[in-house]
Amino acid sequence: MVIPQLRTVTRTQGGNEALKTGAVTPRGFRFEFEEVPVLVKAFRRMVRGNEFDVSEMALTTYLVAKAHGARFTAVPTFLVRGFHHGAIFHDPASDVREPKDLEGRRVGVSRGYTVTTGVWARAVLGEEYGVDLDKVTWVLSGDEHVAEFRPPSNVVPLEPGRTLEDALVEGDLAAVIGPRPASAALAPLIPDPEEAGFTALRERGLYPVNHLVVIRDELLAERPELAADVFDAFARAKELYVDRLRRQDARGDSPADRMYRRVMEITGADPLPYGIEPNRAVLERLMRHAVDQRILERPLPLDELFAQTTRTLTA
Repeated sequence: MVIPQLRTVTRTQGGNEALKTGAVTPRGFRFEFEEVPVLVKAFRRMVRGNEFDVSEMALTTYLVAKAHGARFTAVPTFLVRGFHHGAIFHDPASDVREPKDLEGRRVGVSRGYTVTTGVWARAVLGEEYGVDLDKVTWVLSGDEHVAEFRPPSNVVPLEPGRTLEDALVEGDLAAVIGPRPASAALAPLIPDPEEAGFTALRERGLYPVNHLVVIRDELLAERPELAADVFDAFARAKELYVDRLRRQDARGDSPADRMYRRVMEITGADPLPYGIEPNRAVLERLMRHAVDQRILERPLPLDELFAQTTRTLTA
């Protein structure tokens, strides 16, 4: 019997490293890993061309893709989590002093309006700081992965030939949401954003999911058990990583490792729970934000977003 080789894209990180090294091997198939240096380009290739058998994908990109008929389905392996208080930058020399100052202004968003970091960061602005998101003009530096998506009327493109950072420094933007800018003159709008994230976890249970894993529907139609097998492989790899975090393994000192350890200290639980049920509240929360931000017309049926053989699995 020929063992299937699945063309797979996922960025190497603690929770899946054992799959890349071979310390964990799948049952009944093999991952054929393809390295895509800029991971978001793999998301786009999957959304627009269904290029991979198995692919890591940003959560909101997945929701929008499914709303527009994508031919792939997720398994509830949530590879990346984090906090987004530190993704909002401003010029401290400007008149923008606090989040409410963004109302009536233009705020840049790295890449597209549906980028998951942007969704969670806007949710922080609205929920924690009372910003009326409809009173902000959101200025995009790129387009959307899902070409069919049409943003709301208060979303506009950045003028050609400019960067978000230049527009912020020049005062055309009040803030930007995205990676840390190169200019040392720019700073996070929310003071001590790392602690603000952990405070949100303690006080509101906010612990955002960023990425999951999807499989081409054609493969799932041929082998319905494949989804559970993929879940199992990722789950076993993740369990090795979490065990390493608990043992304070010297290899685990990346920013992500430190964040997950802090989450463990606060919650006393696995910082990367897999499965629908352990994550139902946060998934429904993101769905509400996507509707409120006019990314989705209505919430999607949550359980149906995941392959049938994985809906009761946890790890």
